[in-house]
Amino acid sequence: MGKGTKGKGSQFCVIGLGRFGSSLAKELVHLGHEVLGIDRSEELVDDMSSLLTHTVCADSTDEEALRSLGIRNFDCCIVAIGGDIQASIMTAILVKDCGVKKVVVKAVTELHGRVLEKLGADRVIYPERDMGIRVAHQLVSPNLLDYIELSSDYSVAELSVPQCLSGKTLADIDPRKRYGCSIVAVNKPNGVIIAPKAEQVLEEKDIMVIIGTNDGIESFEKDVSER
Repeated sequence: MGKGTKGKGSQFCVIGLGRFGSSLAKELVHLGHEVLGIDRSEELVDDMSSLLTHTVCADSTDEEALRSLGIRNFDCCIVAIGGDIQASIMTAILVKDCGVKKVVVKAVTELHGRVLEKLGADRVIYPERDMGIRVAHQLVSPNLLDYIELSSDYSVAELSVPQCLSGKTLADIDPRKRYGCSIVAVNKPNGVIIAPKAEQVLEEKDIMVIIGTNDGIESFEKDVSER
């Protein structure tokens, strides 16, 4: 591990093997990448040893320990430490100093995130906050299957096609003109249609992937729900 990229897969290092870190690490392996998992807990490391490419019990706030693991050779390092904000910040600083190309850090609070951004983290993620936002949108919108905020103004949403839109084409609906949104894909039972044409016919239970402003997506979803 840490000696360059093998095949098409990238090499990731996940520091912190709690619920979020372990879930992330396992999914990266599932997607065909090599993953080194690091945690101070021998129990967590043992639990993940058969699931990841390699696991190590180490203190990520120890610079020498990180350097000895060849941390700088990884394509991306995810600092997924949850409970100890000081350890999270110290680890982020050390990983960045070691020369890792991309450093992604989990933040517990907005203040924690702002500190990480100022320290040069390439990306700060808020899994609990973001999941809360997605679940809230799904609960109040019956056709909404998933919701990902790209920025404060734009989002991507997955909407199931309601009965009122079944048999209509994208030209009939014209979401770009009416709502400022674009349907960039339609997931049908026999496969996904990327960049569907205006004459594409929608059928009930198809899944539309929509990109647009938050207000536009909300208006579109509200209108089709009320028909």
